[in-house]
Amino acid sequence: MTLPQLDDSYVRLLHGLYEPWQAAEFPDPQLLVLNDAVAGDLGFDLDELRTPQGVRALAGQELLPGSVPVAMAYAGHQFGNYSPRLGDGRALLLGEVVTDDGRRFDLHLKGSGRTRFARGGDGKAAVGPMLREHQISEAMHALGIPTTRSLAVITTGETITRDALLPGALLTRVASSHLRVGTFQFAAATGDLDLLARLAAYAIDRHHPEVADESTPYLALYTEVLEAQAALLAQWMGVGFIHGVMNTDNMTISGETIDYGPCAFMDRYHPGTVFSSIDTGGRYAYANQPGIAQWNLARLAEAMLPLFADEPDAAVAIATEVLQTFPDRYRAHWLDVMQAKLGLPATVGRELVDDLLVLLEAQSVDWTQCFRAMSSAVRGDAEPARDLFFDRDAFDAWLDRWRDARATDPRDPTGVADAMDRTNPVHIPRNHLVENVLDAATAGDLAPFLDLLDVVTNPYDARPDRPELAQPAPQDAPAHRTFCGT
Repeated sequence: MTLPQLDDSYVRLLHGLYEPWQAAEFPDPQLLVLNDAVAGDLGFDLDELRTPQGVRALAGQELLPGSVPVAMAYAGHQFGNYSPRLGDGRALLLGEVVTDDGRRFDLHLKGSGRTRFARGGDGKAAVGPMLREHQISEAMHALGIPTTRSLAVITTGETITRDALLPGALLTRVASSHLRVGTFQFAAATGDLDLLARLAAYAIDRHHPEVADESTPYLALYTEVLEAQAALLAQWMGVGFIHGVMNTDNMTISGETIDYGPCAFMDRYHPGTVFSSIDTGGRYAYANQPGIAQWNLARLAEAMLPLFADEPDAAVAIATEVLQTFPDRYRAHWLDVMQAKLGLPATVGRELVDDLLVLLEAQSVDWTQCFRAMSSAVRGDAEPARDLFFDRDAFDAWLDRWRDARATDPRDPTGVADAMDRTNPVHIPRNHLVENVLDAATAGDLAPFLDLLDVVTNPYDARPDRPELAQPAPQDAPAHRTFCGT
């Protein structure tokens, strides 16, 4: 088999931030889903990946050339409470794929068994949660949102015990790296300044090599992470995505979305929307996400303080000055996103957008449907949007102001409407649809899952013959709850 050689730069350069480990042995690993596009981009031979040996390699049962599997170490604030030792409790970094054009990607397992970082449980995973991460991460990628990617979902031949007996599975995923805010917290907690500096230099090399020669490269790295997260959060908010567990160990240095446990997409707009069964206080509610991102970035600054200046007070002042730019960075990205969604020129401020949000909340309007309908209004037909509101007079008053703002736009209306249709999806992974196909897949029928996967990975394509795929759950449906899937 001629699968690509892996590199092990994380292991070679960051001793102290991992534990060597092997995946658990699985009785009968079988390929359930393979992401042909990701595999091809990485240079894998698709036919070889589908062989028994290829599947065993994807499941960590046979090591690829150059693979040095490790459980990555990190700390983290979980729901605001600091845990000094988290790490990959049920995951492994197999190594890094370096593509022909020099790009580097982590190859990482999830659900591969307990490691030294495990905090309970069996370290394994069930088919449903692993397919869920595949489905939603690929939907996010199709929406243009930075994310880890799913390469494969593999059944293990085991039955695992949760609330019921479930078929076991693991996920093989890909990321530009798995460096997290929590990785820096762990390194800082060791008191080893050399380790912290090596980690920061490694992050610069992998994600922002352009800052390496600056006079203050570590501060420049921190600023770049701030900017990446501001842009990411604006994109989340634009599609109504709720991560559900924005702990510092779930925030990447790269600005990619990671760990699709209790995440979901909002149907009817409400800023306090929460889906996670464990977020009883609403810490990670939809509207709280930008503020939580800034809170997490403050924890990153605390971890990096020794790299900013020798004198602690000076380091705090430097970090604070940069951190305080986050709200403006986020608001600028968010306004860009919302102006594009509404077909508004850049000269229009946020008041018009904010007033629409008030209407959406008051009238319980579906987020995705409303914004998609606005391109019809640009084309001269506002009825699809008006039909979503029970108080049409209130919406019409807002619509008049929107038309006045549109009248200042020198761009061709047809081009604007077409751009809106490439910005506002018809289809998102509707929570009730996702749960239905996961239930079917767990029972052995993968066809509905693959069908929905095709829909959500082509999110801007209308399916007039299947209107139910663009509809929210019924108003009287039970409140949707998500779980972390461990």
